[in-house]
Amino acid sequence: MGQIALEGMEFFAFHGYYDEEQKIGNKYGLDLYIKTDLRRAAESDDLHQTVNYEVLYALALDEMKIPARLLEHLGHRIIDKVYDHFPFVQSVRINVYKYNPPLGGICKWAKVTLEEAR
Repeated sequence: MGQIALEGMEFFAFHGYYDEEQKIGNKYGLDLYIKTDLRRAAESDDLHQTVNYEVLYALALDEMKIPARLLEHLGHRIIDKVYDHFPFVQSVRINVYKYNPPLGGICKWAKVTLEEAR
Protein backbone atom coordinates (compact mmCIF):
# COMPACT_ATOMS: atom_id res chain seq x y z
CA MET A 1 0.00 0.00 0.00
CA GLY A 2 1.01 3.57 -0.56
CA GLN A 3 -0.39 7.04 -0.91
CA ILE A 4 -0.35 9.59 -3.70
CA ALA A 5 -1.24 13.13 -2.65
CA LEU A 6 -1.93 16.38 -4.42
CA GLU A 7 -1.99 19.11 -1.80
CA GLY A 8 -2.67 22.80 -2.08
CA MET A 9 -4.40 22.85 -5.46
CA GLU A 10 -6.10 26.22 -5.98
CA PHE A 11 -8.87 27.17 -8.38
CA PHE A 12 -11.14 30.11 -9.08
CA ALA A 13 -14.65 28.70 -9.46
CA PHE A 14 -18.35 29.49 -9.15
CA HIS A 15 -19.62 27.29 -6.32
CA GLY A 16 -21.78 28.30 -3.40
CA TYR A 17 -25.16 27.97 -1.80
CA TYR A 18 -26.17 31.53 -2.64
CA ASP A 19 -26.86 32.56 -6.23
CA GLU A 20 -24.56 35.54 -5.79
CA GLU A 21 -21.62 33.25 -4.97
CA GLN A 22 -22.20 31.39 -8.22
CA LYS A 23 -22.16 34.67 -10.14
CA ILE A 24 -19.08 36.37 -8.67
CA GLY A 25 -16.97 33.28 -7.95
CA ASN A 26 -14.37 32.63 -5.30
CA LYS A 27 -11.05 30.95 -4.66
CA TYR A 28 -11.20 27.26 -3.70
CA GLY A 29 -8.61 24.74 -2.63
CA LEU A 30 -8.33 20.96 -2.83
CA ASP A 31 -6.16 18.34 -1.20
CA LEU A 32 -6.50 14.87 -2.68
CA TYR A 33 -5.15 11.67 -1.08
CA ILE A 34 -5.23 8.35 -2.92
CA LYS A 35 -4.41 5.02 -1.25
CA THR A 36 -3.46 2.23 -3.61
CA ASP A 37 -0.92 -0.53 -4.16
CA LEU A 38 2.24 1.14 -5.46
CA ARG A 39 4.37 -2.01 -5.60
CA ARG A 40 4.06 -2.67 -9.35
CA ALA A 41 4.93 0.94 -10.19
CA ALA A 42 7.88 0.88 -7.78
CA GLU A 43 9.23 -2.31 -9.33
CA SER A 44 8.56 -1.48 -12.99
CA ASP A 45 9.16 2.30 -13.05
CA ASP A 46 6.11 2.41 -15.38
CA LEU A 47 3.61 5.28 -15.14
CA HIS A 48 0.83 2.99 -16.39
CA GLN A 49 1.17 0.91 -13.20
CA THR A 50 0.12 3.74 -10.89
CA VAL A 51 -2.23 6.70 -10.54
CA ASN A 52 -1.05 9.47 -12.83
CA TYR A 53 -1.26 12.69 -10.83
CA GLU A 54 -1.56 14.80 -13.98
CA VAL A 55 -4.78 12.90 -14.69
CA LEU A 56 -5.90 13.42 -11.06
CA TYR A 57 -5.40 17.16 -11.43
CA ALA A 58 -7.29 17.22 -14.74
CA LEU A 59 -10.22 15.33 -13.15
CA ALA A 60 -10.36 17.84 -10.30
CA LEU A 61 -10.10 20.80 -12.69
CA ASP A 62 -12.97 19.48 -14.83
CA GLU A 63 -15.24 19.13 -11.79
CA MET A 64 -14.26 22.57 -10.48
CA LYS A 65 -15.67 24.05 -13.69
CA ILE A 66 -19.18 22.69 -12.91
CA PRO A 67 -20.93 24.82 -10.25
CA ALA A 68 -22.12 23.12 -7.06
CA ARG A 69 -24.14 24.51 -4.17
CA LEU A 70 -22.31 22.49 -1.51
CA LEU A 71 -18.65 21.62 -0.97
CA GLU A 72 -19.82 18.14 0.04
CA HIS A 73 -21.40 17.62 -3.38
CA LEU A 74 -18.32 18.87 -5.19
CA GLY A 75 -16.01 16.61 -3.17
CA HIS A 76 -18.21 13.58 -3.78
CA ARG A 77 -18.22 14.23 -7.54
CA ILE A 78 -14.42 14.34 -7.57
CA ILE A 79 -14.19 11.09 -5.59
CA ASP A 80 -16.53 9.40 -8.09
CA LYS A 81 -14.39 10.61 -11.00
CA VAL A 82 -11.23 9.22 -9.39
CA TYR A 83 -12.83 5.78 -9.01
CA ASP A 84 -14.22 5.93 -12.56
CA HIS A 85 -10.71 6.54 -13.94
CA PHE A 86 -8.75 4.38 -11.49
CA PRO A 87 -10.98 1.50 -10.30
CA PHE A 88 -8.03 -0.21 -8.58
CA VAL A 89 -7.71 2.63 -6.03
CA GLN A 90 -8.56 1.47 -2.52
CA SER A 91 -9.55 4.76 -0.90
CA VAL A 92 -9.85 8.46 -1.66
CA ARG A 93 -9.84 11.34 0.81
CA ILE A 94 -10.44 14.93 -0.24
CA ASN A 95 -10.38 18.28 1.52
CA VAL A 96 -12.36 21.02 -0.23
CA TYR A 97 -11.72 24.60 0.93
CA LYS A 98 -13.71 27.76 0.24
CA TYR A 99 -11.52 30.78 0.92
CA ASN A 100 -13.10 33.75 2.70
CA PRO A 101 -16.58 32.24 3.07
CA PRO A 102 -19.43 34.76 3.35
CA LEU A 103 -19.92 34.58 7.13
CA GLY A 104 -19.98 38.25 8.02
CA GLY A 105 -16.63 38.01 9.78
CA ILE A 106 -13.04 36.91 9.38
CA CYS A 107 -12.58 33.26 8.41
CA LYS A 108 -9.67 32.14 6.24
CA TRP A 109 -11.61 29.18 4.80
CA ALA A 110 -14.41 26.73 5.29
CA LYS A 111 -13.33 23.13 4.76
CA VAL A 112 -15.10 19.84 4.13
CA THR A 113 -13.29 16.49 4.32
CA LEU A 114 -14.71 13.40 2.65
CA GLU A 115 -13.24 9.89 2.57
CA GLU A 116 -14.47 6.83 0.74
CA ALA A 117 -13.08 3.31 0.45
CA ARG A 118 -14.26 0.91 -2.25
